[in-house]
Amino acid sequence: MPSDNVAAVSAFVEGAPPGELGDVIADIKKLTVNEPTLLDSVTPAFQKYNEEQLTTTKLPGSSQNVLISTYNSLEDGRYYDVESRKSFAFNHQTQKASDVQPYVVDSEHSDLISSLLKSLSTHSTEHYPSATYTVCPHPSTNTIALLLVSNKYSPSNFWNGRYRSTYLFTPSSQTLTGTIHVDVHYYEDGNVRLTTTKKVPEIRLSDNGNAGAGSSSAALAAEVLRKIAGVEREYQEELNKGFMRLSEGEFKGLRRQLPVTRQKVEWEKIGGYRLGQDIGGGRSR
Repeated sequence: MPSDNVAAVSAFVEGAPPGELGDVIADIKKLTVNEPTLLDSVTPAFQKYNEEQLTTTKLPGSSQNVLISTYNSLEDGRYYDVESRKSFAFNHQTQKASDVQPYVVDSEHSDLISSLLKSLSTHSTEHYPSATYTVCPHPSTNTIALLLVSNKYSPSNFWNGRYRSTYLFTPSSQTLTGTIHVDVHYYEDGNVRLTTTKKVPEIRLSDNGNAGAGSSSAALAAEVLRKIAGVEREYQEELNKGFMRLSEGEFKGLRRQLPVTRQKVEWEKIGGYRLGQDIGGGRSR
């Protein structure tokens, strides 16, 4: 199978807009009818997409979403969810979970993880009501990952959007870092996509916070989420200012200032115009 085809299809999969992976797959199938096994050869692209986008899925028999990421990944294509204490297999192409089994996270920070999960739940309910979130240890870096994704899909209005954030808290140094992504796709009579990323520089809790190394897990978790809330509030303000600049600057420059006649339309006389002549610049016969 030509490597160029695999690379091209992988790029399509990895670049799928929020909530539109199924549409992308359907289009790929139409374009590759002569290569029916092509999609099966790009499994790594599907996995990369789902893990980076914090794809959500429901466990069989459950109404609660769980998310997919590199941080809650196990071997052999399985993932786990801390809150439900379950592990599950996941098909990256269909985005369906199966083979659910009991799973309890073994970590020296179990109490802190539980407190962070509770604080993140409160934060999510207040700011992202439809979000899916989790907290899980990352042994290789001795950090705790706090993950949140909130999807808003409105295909009937030709737009879809996704907010996702990843924070890494290091208990030993009381430091927090993170990344925030916003991805919005609008496709009515056109194709406009906004993607923006904010890197959260290292924040040391003990500098200005009320919780330090000797604090209880609940107090420490509350302080971590207080810092996160502050970062996200500032970022929201930055986005709002950016949208205002776009609206008053770049987007305004894209609009046609005058109709093709190079004359302003006198709206109070619109009833007297002869369509295709006065407005279009033609002459009456």
